[in-house]
Amino acid sequence: MLGVHSRTARRLLCGSATAISALLLVACGSGGATDTTTSTAVTHSNASRRQLAAAGGPGSSSSGHCSTAREPVPKGAQSIPKPATKLDPAKTYIVTLNTNCGAIAIELDVRQAPLTTSSFAYLVQRGFYDDLTFHRVAANFVIQGGDPNGDGSGGPGYTVVEPPPSDTRYTLGTVAMAKTGTDPSGTSGSQFFIVTTADASLPPQYALVGKVVGSLAGVRAIAKLPTDPPEDGEPKTPVVITHATLSAS
Repeated sequence: MLGVHSRTARRLLCGSATAISALLLVACGSGGATDTTTSTAVTHSNASRRQLAAAGGPGSSSSGHCSTAREPVPKGAQSIPKPATKLDPAKTYIVTLNTNCGAIAIELDVRQAPLTTSSFAYLVQRGFYDDLTFHRVAANFVIQGGDPNGDGSGGPGYTVVEPPPSDTRYTLGTVAMAKTGTDPSGTSGSQFFIVTTADASLPPQYALVGKVVGSLAGVRAIAKLPTDPPEDGEPKTPVVITHATLSAS
């Protein structure tokens, strides 16, 4: 079994926020449905990133530190209908996660992952991510959130399966979905992760969402928080997604 400090995939055991072992980055779904996945970074133009930063776009004003926030009450088991529509691949979509650690802007990779990105945007539009937390910070690896139970065990009540390309790499700023070790490649629900190291060295099994654009200050502020247990666990300072929005251009 790999050590906790390994950069290869790690596992957060279902039903136990304190049981950490090194193996596979996963999250466990509720109600018999596994609702999470990890994902991969998608190709973004440098021009797009520069434009967002220069214009003071989403994520560019992140403070780089975390203000005090009250831990939200878990929403519990969800039973949301599966989305029936898809995003327009000709448009650019940005999801902005407003948190007490700063704003995080994510450009969705609709062309590479039409099903996964449409599901993610659908949940954002429903207000699903509002008042949820980043329940896991793994040092030099990922930050993970999007669980209505707040402990890595929940999801929206449905899953989407969309395997990523075989050459997918999970590099700094990549946003992907979390899944259990037994789920098929590309399975996702609502839990997502953001890579905080140069290369997470994960196998191409985690459904793509997109990549952080603009400032990484919010991501870095979350990534440096102390956790319980240390190095890979729940942040001691609550990290709350106060509001998530979707914009298109």
